[in-house]
Amino acid sequence: MRRTHPPRPASATRPRLLVALTAVAVLTATTAASCGDDDPDLALASAARNPVSEVIDAPATVTARAAATLTAPADGTLASLRVQPGQRVKRGQVLAVVDSPSAQQRLRQAKEALTAAKRAGRGVSTGDLTGSRRGTDKAADEAFDAARKAAEKIADPQLRDALLTQVTSAQRQYAAAARSADQAVRAVQRGIDGLGSAVGALSAAQRLQAEQAYDLAKATVDALTLRAPIAGVVQPGGARAGGGANGGLAELLEQAGGGGIDPSVLAPGQGGPPAGVDDAVAVGGQVTAGTPVLTVVDTGQLGLLAEVDETDVLLVQAGVTATVELDAVTGASYDATVRSVDVLPTSSAQGGVTYRVRLTLGAGKLAEDEPAPAPRPGMNAIVHLRVREVADAVTVPASAVFSADGRDAVWVVRDGRAGRAPVTVGVQGSDLVQILNGVQPGDRIVVRGTDQVRDGQEVR
Repeated sequence: MRRTHPPRPASATRPRLLVALTAVAVLTATTAASCGDDDPDLALASAARNPVSEVIDAPATVTARAAATLTAPADGTLASLRVQPGQRVKRGQVLAVVDSPSAQQRLRQAKEALTAAKRAGRGVSTGDLTGSRRGTDKAADEAFDAARKAAEKIADPQLRDALLTQVTSAQRQYAAAARSADQAVRAVQRGIDGLGSAVGALSAAQRLQAEQAYDLAKATVDALTLRAPIAGVVQPGGARAGGGANGGLAELLEQAGGGGIDPSVLAPGQGGPPAGVDDAVAVGGQVTAGTPVLTVVDTGQLGLLAEVDETDVLLVQAGVTATVELDAVTGASYDATVRSVDVLPTSSAQGGVTYRVRLTLGAGKLAEDEPAPAPRPGMNAIVHLRVREVADAVTVPASAVFSADGRDAVWVVRDGRAGRAPVTVGVQGSDLVQILNGVQPGDRIVVRGTDQVRDGQEVR
């Protein structure tokens, strides 16, 4: 039995004829049978041994191995662009440079504050301790808030997460130093310790705060030089959302395995400009923190992201092979292999529950046995998953099997009379069904008109 998932909406894919992949065996010639008078509505065939395979059809989308959108880390202008659209780049290669006077100014101020903090601590009186302590905390809070807001504007998840982690770590270190300084101040105020220890603790907190502010400002300036985090092909701007059966393009750029590349580096929410407008940032153009400048797409290993209905997903395992048809390449057939099946479900466009199945996409061939062109990420496809196959099985036509008393059954004709035989069904092909028990090869089976037969009925 071929399981075919509901098709995409008409806007997502054009109609096409699905080619049956299940092995079709030549059965013993079907003959007319009757009860009394000839009845053309009844037909018999013989159970036989044949190969049979079960295929599940599922909508899918071609995926890239990984993608990374590089964004401006601060407000400024695009000073230089060192690559062209469509150019293949290496990991770590410099792609563009952003000029940000504001980021450079913050770095200079942080450096001056660090120099001043290293000289601080001399000539501080007991009365100055509390005010100085509060001033240090306020400056630290402002610095951390500013750094966190700047980091959150960065669209590249890897860079954004790295900076946010750095801010959080710095804030924790400062909090520990601030607690030590606070304890020292209270000790001096109670008269149980000397002024020198309090001043030393307070100066240490100030230096730490200044060092962290400097490190964060320097990280932002260093990020003004945009480098390729992965090898791949460059395209201007960010990846546009939308398209495909599975939602935004961010979901279509999935890791195809190997290389240790994180598939989630694509910046979310970059929908691109209106249709007909180039989303490239020209050299000298203004950018703000988070503006997409370039996207690098790794197409070294293409994959597929398929959606399989909950009623079929338990049959799909890693290693299952499949053939693939692409809407964009009529008449071509591609090979694919299941890599993994998601544990958590997702809701389909029709409101049902489906599970995402990830496959590695292999080479394709045209009808003339010529190599098929390599597809592009985001293209629509139909995946024919061969979930179960048996080379030598006892089979009957799929039309012969019916349900009775909660069990599968067939009508077996012996000595001219029909008898209901409960059966256990195995692999279910589109034309043939494997029978695990209840029928033997050579048994005559009613294959048409099963709803018209009664137990013990005479059949010639």
